[in-house]
Amino acid sequence: MAVDPRAIADLLDGTLDPQRNKEAEIALRGAESSTQFSLILLQIASDGSYSYATRLAGALCFKNYIKRNWVDEDGNHKLPPDEVAAVKQEIVGIMISVPPKIQSQLGDAISLIAESDFWRRWDTLIDDLVARLTLDNAVVNNGVLQVAHSIFKRWRPLYRSDELYTEIIHVLTKFGLPFLTLFESTDRMIEENKDNRDGLQAAFGTLILLIKLFYDLSCQDLPPIFEDHLPAITKLLKKYLEYDNPLLRTTDDAEPGPLEFVKAGICEVLNLYAQNFEEEFGQFLGEFIATVWNLLTSTGAEAKYDILVSKALQFLTTAARIRQHAENFNNEGVLGHVVDNVILPNVSLRDTDIEMLEDEPIEFIRRDLEGSDADTRRRAATDFLRQLLEHFEKLVTQVVMVYVDRYISQYKKDPADNWRSKDTAVYLFCAIAAKGVVTTSQGVKGTNSLVNIIEFFETYIAEDLVKEQGGEYLPTVDAIKYIYIFRSQMTKAQLQVSLPLLMKHLSTKNYVVHTYAAIAIERILFLSDGSGKAMFTKEDVLPMGKDMLEQLFRLIQEQGVPEKVQENEFLMRCVMRVLIVIKDGVLPIADTVLNQLNSITGEISRNPSNPRFYYYHFEALGAIIRYVGPSQPEKIDNVLYPQFAAVLQEDVQEFIPYVFQLFAAILETNPSGALTERHQSLIPPILMPALWESKGNVPALVRLLSAVIARGPSYLVANSHVEPVLGIFQKLISTKANESYAFDVIEAVVTHIPVSALQPYFVPVLNMMLMRLNNSRTETLAIRFLRFYHFMCARDKQGLGADFVIHAVDQVQEGVFAPLYKTVILPETPKLTRPVDRKMAVISFCKTLADSESFHSQYKRGWGYTCDAMLKLLENPPVPPTAADDIQEQDVDDLGFGIGFTALSTCRRPPQDPWPEITSLKRWVGDTLKEADVRHRNEIQKYMQERISDEARTVLLSYMQD
Repeated sequence: MAVDPRAIADLLDGTLDPQRNKEAEIALRGAESSTQFSLILLQIASDGSYSYATRLAGALCFKNYIKRNWVDEDGNHKLPPDEVAAVKQEIVGIMISVPPKIQSQLGDAISLIAESDFWRRWDTLIDDLVARLTLDNAVVNNGVLQVAHSIFKRWRPLYRSDELYTEIIHVLTKFGLPFLTLFESTDRMIEENKDNRDGLQAAFGTLILLIKLFYDLSCQDLPPIFEDHLPAITKLLKKYLEYDNPLLRTTDDAEPGPLEFVKAGICEVLNLYAQNFEEEFGQFLGEFIATVWNLLTSTGAEAKYDILVSKALQFLTTAARIRQHAENFNNEGVLGHVVDNVILPNVSLRDTDIEMLEDEPIEFIRRDLEGSDADTRRRAATDFLRQLLEHFEKLVTQVVMVYVDRYISQYKKDPADNWRSKDTAVYLFCAIAAKGVVTTSQGVKGTNSLVNIIEFFETYIAEDLVKEQGGEYLPTVDAIKYIYIFRSQMTKAQLQVSLPLLMKHLSTKNYVVHTYAAIAIERILFLSDGSGKAMFTKEDVLPMGKDMLEQLFRLIQEQGVPEKVQENEFLMRCVMRVLIVIKDGVLPIADTVLNQLNSITGEISRNPSNPRFYYYHFEALGAIIRYVGPSQPEKIDNVLYPQFAAVLQEDVQEFIPYVFQLFAAILETNPSGALTERHQSLIPPILMPALWESKGNVPALVRLLSAVIARGPSYLVANSHVEPVLGIFQKLISTKANESYAFDVIEAVVTHIPVSALQPYFVPVLNMMLMRLNNSRTETLAIRFLRFYHFMCARDKQGLGADFVIHAVDQVQEGVFAPLYKTVILPETPKLTRPVDRKMAVISFCKTLADSESFHSQYKRGWGYTCDAMLKLLENPPVPPTAADDIQEQDVDDLGFGIGFTALSTCRRPPQDPWPEITSLKRWVGDTLKEADVRHRNEIQKYMQERISDEARTVLLSYMQD
């Protein structure tokens, strides 16, 4: 169905209008099925007759449409071939011609397309780009280079592989020489336009992109064409590190200009080459160290230079790892010069830092935290100092402690006015006291043996932690940060003394102080010993838990509007941590906590804007469900269900995967309860195919569907829901991305739904599995099929078992079981790694040996092979872990966030052992075979004599005689 571009443009305008954006977004999603929808969006983005806002919205919509609809999970195009070809043909020319912000969105779309198509399914792209390059048109060149950067930047985080290198070689073969030619011509254009502001600005725009591309093309390995021209390239890089022109200087002290971007980009390239290509680049390194050093010592403290200073220091840090170059700093006078001219100017707080702290405190805090990846002057200067410390620990410590003592003395003379001196002293001390990698999970793991962190804390820091609030607050912040940084170096007793003091600061109105207090408390409660056992237990935290939660909820809720309520993720992270640690100790205040969290859900669902905040929020809800749900399931359901249902009703996409997980957790807390009407009402929506189209929904939906099946199998059978459930299985197993989830569904079905209700479906289900194994087998598919096979064979008492499976498989295709068993089941079973799965395989094999008529009479040699496979597994009998109450979580800073699936650790189910009563597998095998031998009138003993080796028979008899 064709659609009028003007109608689509009107919907795009509607998405910008707060009054009708929801309706417009729904209508746009409905229009996606229109003929050549992607091309209509491209047309709108490129058509100057539309408003700029409409064109930008069109480009953004195009990018998101491509993300969802370009390829399926297996990499096949979802759009018609003619539309795919037309998009590739049009997009480069359009991107070159549109304004920068629209260009940025289209560049992201090109990067998405390249992810699946470049280069083998888009092998003409580089030729197209090269053909568009000119020697004198910066506007066109910049567009082409932006497209190239959109594609090549994908290489930066990738691991090396033959396929990646083939792609890079393809690019370099066609693009390498034109790139160097353009580099030279751009240098000439800059010279020719040195007195022409517009021409110079355009040429520098090209140079910025060339530097980015130079990094892209070198990020995996040194291109031979660059190595051949390295002297000429380094000459140009040095020239523009030192380049200056009044026409390029900016009057804005906050925002970097072209000069800063070019020089920062060059420093980033130098850092890459110093790290990876020392043999080829080493001869130029000394010259660049001197150039960058001069650049650093002559660059001002204005914020516009921050990125440049940060990148320059990162390069010097890398260079200092090389002993030869580090020796240049192995002198007390030189180190004093380093501290005076590089370290102090970049770690001391500036007026702009104070302004940011007061105007945007949450952003300052995010950048300031140890372990953050932000490019700040402080972070870069600290890394440089710590690198020198690695080489010359005694000398660096001695030199820096002179400055620490000097700044402490300045502070003591006039604490009210000289508080910045103390901040600098504390920061310098922390910089040299910490050794190794500083992590967000544990803080500092190693320290400098030449300083005493506890003595420094007691002498200079503790006073700021205990004093009453009033006057300048940054010394208090420094005291809290000191505990945060060195928490792993403190004893539990020392931290226990600190917690009440941190709680006191949690109650202050000062945003910065109470936020750092929440951060420190949360990270202290997260600490564990070497074995992973939590340092602080429920009993440690419970006495202060109620007050702590009350303070945190007050701080969160007092912000009022949704954007402000969810602004400070550190407060909600602390709520989450307290609930995780106090476990069921929350029961006496469960009503209050539930109502607070429920209220916050309603507030932030109006406009979700901080993924980290709402991740921690839903983890907190998961903790409440986990620890309150088993004893008060109705209360949990009554409070949370209406708000969760509203999230689904209002289609709050960011929250939906979380809500599905929490609904599942609610059902799982009361496994023996009947499926209530409320939960029955969830079944028709979650069986709708459309809901399963979103990748982010699938894992959570599978978890919820499995929980529903477990709680209401009779309801599903009585209301004819079994077939739609199996339809979901069919949809999931058809794609590699979802095949594992398909087995989660079918295992839940077979576990809980009576075999009699499933009888008509076993053969079609096995047919789908075998077709996938035959046509597009993956390692995951093979392992999950093995698990399912053993799962079925081990459930003989439920009406399944080996003979049932053999009969069903041979109904798919006569005689197919025997080769399947020989080529898949027997050789692949040892690849099962989870103890639960290996235990299940032993049970499956043993029951096959004991009672399978087919193996007793038809597959006689197979009986012996099965026995050998079982004994192999029993050499190291698997011991499934017992269920523990601890929440095994990833550190949340390692997670990605957004509209998609993020697993909630508080809801994660531990591996389930379906046979917990079997504690000794060897004894159970012996007992089972002895009982079978009696049932079958000594036939098992006979098979042992005839079908297995003497060695195997000896081992098996030892099990049977124990």
